[in-house]
Order: sequence, then C-alpha cells, then structure tokens
Amino acid sequence: MPLSFANDTDASIPLHVVESDSLEVWLDEQPTKVSTWITSNGFSADLGSSILVPDDNGHPSMAIAGFGTHKQRRRGRFHLAAAAAKLPAGTYALANDLPDTDLATETLGWLLSAYQFKAYRPAQQTSETHARLKCPDGIDRQKVEALATSEALTRDLINTPASDMGPAELEAACRTLADTFSAKISVITGDDLLTENLPMIHAVGRASTQAPRLIDMAWGTTGPTLTLVGKGVCFDTGGLNLKPGASMGLMKKDMGGAATVLGLAQMIMATNLPIQLRVLIPAVENSVSGNAFRPGDILTSRKGLTVEVNNTDAEGRLVLADALALADEGTADLIISMATLTGAARVAVGPDLSPYYCDDDTVVSALEAAAARISDPVWRMPFWSPYEKMIEPGIADLDNAPAGGFAGSITAALFLRRFVEHPRYTHFDIYGWNPAATPARPKGGVGMGARAIFDALPDLLKL
Repeated sequence: MPLSFANDTDASIPLHVVESDSLEVWLDEQPTKVSTWITSNGFSADLGSSILVPDDNGHPSMAIAGFGTHKQRRRGRFHLAAAAAKLPAGTYALANDLPDTDLATETLGWLLSAYQFKAYRPAQQTSETHARLKCPDGIDRQKVEALATSEALTRDLINTPASDMGPAELEAACRTLADTFSAKISVITGDDLLTENLPMIHAVGRASTQAPRLIDMAWGTTGPTLTLVGKGVCFDTGGLNLKPGASMGLMKKDMGGAATVLGLAQMIMATNLPIQLRVLIPAVENSVSGNAFRPGDILTSRKGLTVEVNNTDAEGRLVLADALALADEGTADLIISMATLTGAARVAVGPDLSPYYCDDDTVVSALEAAAARISDPVWRMPFWSPYEKMIEPGIADLDNAPAGGFAGSITAALFLRRFVEHPRYTHFDIYGWNPAATPARPKGGVGMGARAIFDALPDLLKL
C-alpha cells in the first residue's frame, strides 16, 4: 500500500471530524435522516471511532470520524489515524477543519496507518484494503509524503531480521538510498578499517562472518553542514558476555540508530533541504568466535583514547566512538548521533519518548519546540559531568561498562562525548521499537526523534 495521498481526481466520500462535546450541535445542523442514522447507531464521536452514513441507494454519502475530547487527545497522538484504520477501503476527503490539532501531523498519521511489514507474507503483498485520504488544502503534499515514506524505510530496515539485514545488506540499503538521490558513498570494510584508523569498529565486528564496515554517505554541495552518525549493530549477541535468550530476541533492532538516521537522511534529500549532509554508519554484527574481542581487552580508539572493555555487550558505544571521532574531524555545523544504546534509557522514559543529550541550549530549544509541534516527543537528559569519574577505570582512559549499574544511559552518553569536541553535539539514546500497536504505529520497528530533528533543522542551521 503506498504511503501517499489519493489522487485529486478520485471520487471521494466527505469526511467530517467531530469532537464528542460538539456532536449534538453538529447533528442539529444535519438533515434528519443523517442525524437519525447516527443516533440510532449509537455513535458518540469517541476518540478513534468512525461511522458511514448511506444515501438512499445504500452507498456511503459521508463519513464521520470521532475526535473525542481535548483531554483524551492529550493522552496520545495520530488520532485521525485511529479512525482511518476503522473506515472501509475507499477515498475520503476532509469536509471540515480539524479541531485543536495540527493538520499536517494528523494527515501524516493517516498515511502511516497504512504501513504494514509484508516482506515475509507474499500472499498479502498486493492487497490494498486501507482507506485513502485526499491531500487537504494547505498541506505540503511533497513534504508529508516524504516523511511517511522515510518513516517506512526506517521501519522496514528495523523489522527485517538479521539473516537478511547484516552489515552487507545495510550497506546495500545505503547504496540504494544514495543512488536514488545522487549522493556519494564510500565504504571501508574489514581489515581496511585498521589501515584507516577505525580500530574499535574492527574489534567489535571482526568475529562475524560478515566483515565490519564504516559507511560514509554525502549529499549536497552548498549550505550549512550536518553530520548524522547511526549505530549499525545489525545483531547483538552480547559477544563473549553473551546475552540470555530473552534479551537477544529483539536484537535485530540494534541497528535502529542507523535505520533512523537513514530515514532522516531521506527526509532531507527528498525535500531538497539546502544543506550539506554526511551520514556515517558503523555497520557490524557483535558475534562470538575465536577472534572475538574479550572482557579485559584494552582498545585504542581513532581519537587515541584507550578503552578498557569490561563488558563486550556494551559494544555500541565503541563503534560509535570511532565514527564520532571521524565526524569531529570534519567541519560540521551540527553533529547528531542516534543509537539503541542502553536499556537504562528505556527504564527511565519507556518506549515512546526519545531521550537525548545536548549541552547547547539553542539546540535544545529548537528540538523541543519542533517535537511539540509535530508530535514526535523528546526528553532532555543530562550530560552530568560529575559522573565522568565513573567511566575512568584507571588502567585505561575510559571504561566501556562502569560497574554498579547507576546512570547507565548518562555514562554511555558521557563516554561518547569524550570523542567529540564540537560544541553542538547531540546524542539520542532511542528504543526503535513499538512494543504494542497504537494509531499509525504498529507493533515493531519505529523511527524516533527523526521528525523532530527534521522540523528543527531550519532553526538549527539557519535555513
């Protein structure tokens, strides 16, 4: 099913969006047969509800989407998508303004509600049974469709199992994206990582049957510069500090940071933002074999800092560190990393919020304003410098897994900050997975924070 608006020329059913508190007034304005039909069917305009009203021949003459109350809407997002999912297949056109909400966000939610991951269900791949929406007046069609398509890319990448989404396949996905938008791409693979001074990426990924690699994509020739760094751990066994089975089950999503920055990159390129974009993805699989890196090993990073490995299951920060050091050597106006980095972040804020770390209050202000505008919630976490001593083991410059378990997301972020001198550095510690279906967000892989970043870029980069 395409995540796009219906054709403007398609015949459509008028769709009225009505709050429950306004239903009685709205019914008074309708013909008697309409109000009688709605009342007799017990429709109360609850949030996410919908109903069709037939004409004299039994064909739908209009549809009503329940929009609940303002208080109810505060407890969720993508409310129009909830109603869209309950409407039968057909084409609909909004007949009134949406109350107290952002039309672009709600229409994006409608498009996203059509997303399904069907790659492994061939019989269902051609079925199109979703209600489609005409693009409402005042909506930037190209932008909203680009956001929907980019989110679908992120979801598809995360949802694909590691058997079909290892480092080589992630590279292939990057090359496809680069080809689509005429971006440049280069890849450093295997032992060449040592030659090119990316030793920690090599150390983490060398035990896999697929060689580790650093993917470097660049797009745009003028304007301010943005570098995105995404954790691309395509599967994480934990290494020699092997995860228990229950903790390994979702590890196909450990490349969620890479998937999310690729979705964000597609948003930027598809809307032709006037910037110079660079995307760095360390793509590895953290596996177990005779040459796996070990607890107690001391690694020397690209930056020259030494790292004592106290847990091979804290590998994401190691590969990100080398990639961030490389990013920091450039001339970016803004550096952003995204990673499914710590369970501690999930314990702190749950699966819906995108926790992030940033020392620049102007970046924070722009991000949080954008997140509120477009319903892509973020939550600032502290780069708490007094905890720096927790990541200093004494035998080396840094410890990749401090003992004690306290402040795990903060210490991971502090670790990454050691590799970036740039004052405008922001790190997102995302989950990348929706554990239960919600409107426009089915269970499975999901982008987090990308739309907020995209919406904030004009302010962040003075576009």
